[in-house]
Amino acid sequence: MELFLVISFIFLLVLSVPIGIVVLATTAGAVYFFLGMPLTTLVQQLFNGLDNFLLLAIPFFILAGNIMAEGRIATVLVEAMKALTGRIPGGLAISGLLTCMFFAAISGSSPATVIAIGGIMIPALVKAGYDEKFSIGLLTSAGTLGILIPPSIPMVLYAMVGDTSVSDMFMAGIVPGILRVVFFGVYAMVLAKRFGWSAKTVYSFRDTIRIFGQATWGLLMPIIVLGGIYSGIFTPTEAAGVSVIYALFVEMVIYKSMNLAKFKKVLVQSAILSSALLFIIACAMPFIWLLTREQLPMQAAEFIGSIVSNKYVFLMLVNILLLFIGCVMDIVAAILVLTPIFKPMLAMFGIDPVMFGIIMICNVELGFLTFPFGLNLFVSMGLTKKPLTYIAAAVLPFLGMCGICLLLVTYIPWLSLWLPNFLK
Repeated sequence: MELFLVISFIFLLVLSVPIGIVVLATTAGAVYFFLGMPLTTLVQQLFNGLDNFLLLAIPFFILAGNIMAEGRIATVLVEAMKALTGRIPGGLAISGLLTCMFFAAISGSSPATVIAIGGIMIPALVKAGYDEKFSIGLLTSAGTLGILIPPSIPMVLYAMVGDTSVSDMFMAGIVPGILRVVFFGVYAMVLAKRFGWSAKTVYSFRDTIRIFGQATWGLLMPIIVLGGIYSGIFTPTEAAGVSVIYALFVEMVIYKSMNLAKFKKVLVQSAILSSALLFIIACAMPFIWLLTREQLPMQAAEFIGSIVSNKYVFLMLVNILLLFIGCVMDIVAAILVLTPIFKPMLAMFGIDPVMFGIIMICNVELGFLTFPFGLNLFVSMGLTKKPLTYIAAAVLPFLGMCGICLLLVTYIPWLSLWLPNFLK
């Protein structure tokens, strides 16, 4: 059965069958041919997989992100970050980075971050004299902060499948996310000094106060969402609902940038994306049930334990595997399929599941920047009208920096575990 699962999975994937169908068809074949069970069992598991209160957070976070991308919060945040960094070399690029970080903390989506911030900042950087390829690469890569800086939809999925705390996962992503911002920011400053990308934007004190006053509503959102979760005021799912209400209030009442026509468009976009994600999740749940029933993860753990005795070697092998998987598989499917397989191995090697979750997120998020499932690449293509090869070449230096950050997170557990442990 194990051989059938592997061969059928790879065969269907090569045929470009949608990943949800791949997982469900592979599971159905194994259940029918090897277990002799009725296929109605899969229907039960499909229902059980979606019968989870935590999953409500996904459509809510998607809706909140789309409301802010369609409204004015993103624009106001950009102006605030310009006022903060306008005086330093490479300040405009760094303002784009910081805006991506803050928008990631209120959207939870990597493509939404690229659309909302990249659509504003890429033309602004090019107009200010920054190299076009650098500008596209920076904002396309910075969009990956959308799933590393909390709240993050993939973190919710990992916590659900890996049986870990959502709030701990959210807190664990903050320091690695900031680390990535520092790497990108230093790189931007070095290139700005080297090539004379001055383009400094200087605001008066009065203008700075005015701009930050307008941006306060957007800057408060991550504090409300994350503060509410970690203080115990509301659950992650309730926090997602609060984010929708807050975003709607700010855009409709404060900024007056959201009318009923725009809101209808946002609802349709959010419903389509949420349905696609939940379909993949539903299809993956019978596969997870099959793995658990047949104890395949335990067998894999025992096999790996027999050939690898050092946890650092294990982590390196996992990184190599996840980097490959992230290039050929959708991030949602990768988390849902691989987490149950790796879970038994963590106790064997004494690896904290929260830290491993961040390692997994860091790995598979690189799939947003690589062929053939590089969603950020395709989003950036739509924004800039550039060919895919051009976008891929633009993100290469940033992929290298992401790789360095990945190694640091892998072998320095403090980076991901300090904040969750400190707040306990």
